[in-house]
Amino acid sequence: METREKLTDFLMITVGTVICAAAVFFFLIPSSLTVGSISGLAIILSNLIPLSISVITFILNVGLLLLGFLLIGREFGTKTVYTSVLVPAVLWILERVFPNNQSIMGDPFLDMICFLFVVSIGQTMLFVKNASSGGLDVVAKLLNKFFRMELGKAVSVAGMCVALSSAFLYDAKTVMLSVLGTYLNGIVLDHFIFGFDQKRRVCIMSSKLEELRQFILNDLHSGATIYESTGAYDNAPRKEIIVIVNKNEYSRLMSYVEKTDPKAFITVYAVSAVSYQPKPRDAK
Repeated sequence: METREKLTDFLMITVGTVICAAAVFFFLIPSSLTVGSISGLAIILSNLIPLSISVITFILNVGLLLLGFLLIGREFGTKTVYTSVLVPAVLWILERVFPNNQSIMGDPFLDMICFLFVVSIGQTMLFVKNASSGGLDVVAKLLNKFFRMELGKAVSVAGMCVALSSAFLYDAKTVMLSVLGTYLNGIVLDHFIFGFDQKRRVCIMSSKLEELRQFILNDLHSGATIYESTGAYDNAPRKEIIVIVNKNEYSRLMSYVEKTDPKAFITVYAVSAVSYQPKPRDAK
């Protein structure tokens, strides 16, 4: 990986982590909400253990980090070492800069809504770089890897356990807001993730198939698959080329097809995940 790309990844992970920590501090802590995060569990435990939320978060993150490093892989674990330290560090700094932190919105429900959108942005920035903010994100990544569960749903399952545990210390309203917020967090996170890195499966039947193949291979630098097919109306043999592209590649491909063969027959499908073995030229 080039130095510039490494620096970009580092900056993106840093910004995403700071966003997650700030969302917890400014929206969850003042309202005692435990919306799907290890910091939410730390909020609960802070009522039972004489430690600050930042310290409890750090201790919990270290335990889950070791689990993620062993079961998910070195890349995920290495990146999450950094974020697992940065989250409690940012919380620790905010605790001292804003010692009398109060609810910004003045209402637990509005705090929950604001938290959902802000933290989902940070989590998405982390997940697309194969990292997490630690804690329950590690649990979600484990569920995603071993049970093929969508990340948003995995976050909801892990977070729901934490949200329900708040019933032992808080009133029914706080518990219900925590449960509702955890459920919505999964939905919003899926929306952000798929919108951030949406891929499409494009199927094209064209009389200019060879030109399209060359464009896909040499301009998009992507792979493709060509299938033999037969028209049901005239029994004529045809070929269909299929390619998986991201948003930018999709726009370029559609522009090229429209210019090269306006009569081409095209179908497009949304793709939520792609798993493949890179060819030598694709490998870093």
